[in-house]
Amino acid sequence: MSNFLKAFRNFFLAFLLICSVTACNTSSTAGLEAFQSNDGRYGFFYPTGWTRVTVSGGPEVVFHDVINSDETLSLVVSDLDEDVDLEELGGPKTVGQRLIEQVFSADGAGRQAELLDAQKREFDGHTFYDIEYSIHLPNRDRHELATVVIDRGSLFTLAASTNENRWPRVKELFGRVITSFNFLYG
Repeated sequence: MSNFLKAFRNFFLAFLLICSVTACNTSSTAGLEAFQSNDGRYGFFYPTGWTRVTVSGGPEVVFHDVINSDETLSLVVSDLDEDVDLEELGGPKTVGQRLIEQVFSADGAGRQAELLDAQKREFDGHTFYDIEYSIHLPNRDRHELATVVIDRGSLFTLAASTNENRWPRVKELFGRVITSFNFLYG
């Protein structure tokens, strides 16, 4: 094979590799927009068309769908001791159950939550727990997907929530959103 044909073949193979990697990355973020904290500490993707809202005394970051305002994405950051890691708080199911007791059932608002799934995921040197809930309110049912991670003495909980009827349509999208959460420093 001539040098020209070898060079062309190598170029073509590199081109195919770049196209396939780009296509994979584009499909995983299709329909999503990037968010980065003001201090550059963390970032995640949120659904295109959603808008950020300010909630005083509430989560650090909140987005909601402008069309289906019942769909929300929120990030709560809680302080912990600097040396605590996520696995010291328990496994994914234990932490998921603790969130039910301390968040969903604690305020007496008539909410009942059911833990549907809890999985451990490792990414970029951090342990994440991805947790799925069904939440029963007096007048409706909701579905929530959350990820929990600890970094430098802070517990981060990113949760995407919708009404139970819309869950089948947004399940994959919400999964991509919560697994996009990451810390941006080296």
